[in-house]
Amino acid sequence: MSGRKPGFGRQLADLHRWNGWIVLILTITGLLLAWDDVRGWLEGHFRNPLKQVHIILGVLSGVLILLYIPLMKRHLKQIRQRPKQKGNLSFVMVLLVGWLLSGIVLWQIRQFPPEWANGALIVHDLLTYFGVPYIIYHSVTRLRWMKKPERRAIRTSDDSPVQAEVEAGIAAHSSIPREEPTPWINRRQFLKWSLGAALTVAVAPSFFRWLATSTGGSYSDLPGGMKEVTDATNKMLPNPIPLPDSVSVIGGGAQGHFRVYTVTPLPKFESSTWSFTINGLVDKPMTWNWEQFLALARKVQVSDFHCVTGWSVYKNTWEGIPLSALLQQAGVKSTAKNVKFYSGDGVYTDTLTLEQANMDDIMVAVLHDGKPIHRDYGGPARLIVPKMYAYKSVKWLNGIELIDEEHIGYWEKRGYDNDAWVET
Repeated sequence: MSGRKPGFGRQLADLHRWNGWIVLILTITGLLLAWDDVRGWLEGHFRNPLKQVHIILGVLSGVLILLYIPLMKRHLKQIRQRPKQKGNLSFVMVLLVGWLLSGIVLWQIRQFPPEWANGALIVHDLLTYFGVPYIIYHSVTRLRWMKKPERRAIRTSDDSPVQAEVEAGIAAHSSIPREEPTPWINRRQFLKWSLGAALTVAVAPSFFRWLATSTGGSYSDLPGGMKEVTDATNKMLPNPIPLPDSVSVIGGGAQGHFRVYTVTPLPKFESSTWSFTINGLVDKPMTWNWEQFLALARKVQVSDFHCVTGWSVYKNTWEGIPLSALLQQAGVKSTAKNVKFYSGDGVYTDTLTLEQANMDDIMVAVLHDGKPIHRDYGGPARLIVPKMYAYKSVKWLNGIELIDEEHIGYWEKRGYDNDAWVET
């Protein structure tokens, strides 16, 4: 081996190739992590390793950017007369740097204020909606088979085979070349336009839905984008009658938009069969039906709601039964150390320490902004733990057990921290 460094062109080619592979795998892993239809399939033991792969590749993408920076000046000089290449380079650099910076905030979410994470998630999504279709288009239209020159026999509908043969002979022996009609579109243009149209049709509906929800809009009239609980679909009757403060929505209405994540099929509830239970290490195990549960004394609070994936909804008005009041009513034995929560889907569980469970702002909520909580967002009753990330705020809550041992919750088994405090 000569030990010589690879030439400038070879360095650029290597960086381009490695960046292409990394962006491809980042795209696949990122879409799988965000795709609701495969979310349940991944939630077993696949999601966290997939997330780690996505993070590692993101870091490697940053390394490639650092390796490219010393070559950038020479590269720009080389393509200064090629505006299309300069435009492509600029757009790709914006994509890569934007993905990298927003990804770092989402990766180290606990080191940044929730507002930063919310903004980073919007930026990351926005760049993905524009960047992935562009990269697909850019890659496909530069494949070798797309660059082959056109080889067509041009013939009008009025030409007969004999006439075409005569004209071809005349042209062959004439000093004046025959001017053939130029087609208004060639194969490469047709394929490029078709690909662009297909990508637009595929991406546009989801993009506009994302745009509406991420900017605070929704497909319902309720703040936070929650679906309206209607009498036609609500099987949890009667509806809870909101307290005066909750009716007036003392927080001014939720700001942001809830994203629906679920690891199991959405359960169905009816007031005739629904019940709420407290048992375990308590003096008086208790069970309430829906009407009895609604008769319990409730309170109203305004708090922010933060998901560990990066999004937040601010100034939610929650109304419900304080968890501490439920524990006091059941009577907690001295041997109890932790509070275990059960979801109505029969799968999801989580825990808080007894000290945490007695914090003033933890409640079992039945109303959000003065309205019943839709099933898709954890209703009819869900736990609210404002100072912790939302995986502690168990949806469809219908059971509490006091225990004297540690319990590893659903997400904690899959790599999430048991310490879920939000950094503010």
